[in-house]
Amino acid sequence: MPQIVIPVKNITTTPELVTCANCQACCCQLEVRIVTDTGVPFHYIEYDKWGSEVMKRADDGWCQALDRNTLMCSIYENRPLVCREFEMASDECITERELGGI
Repeated sequence: MPQIVIPVKNITTTPELVTCANCQACCCQLEVRIVTDTGVPFHYIEYDKWGSEVMKRADDGWCQALDRNTLMCSIYENRPLVCREFEMASDECITERELGGI
């Protein structure tokens, strides 16, 4: 009797672990309101239509403090509170990655 081989398929739905190596900085396209003084350099700050301080964004929507070569924050030690609280691989991070097609 011939032996039937059933191919094994990877059926896991676990998303790839988000690390610094594959982050792609999608959160750096979100609006960032500055609500506490963390030392963000003034040249990275602008004011929205309500007068609140926000991080400046480039014409393409990316945060001005993002280093485009490394996709890492150029003012990491002085980044706004909301950036400090936005955790890599958190539910919010995964949602933003999905919305960005990552």
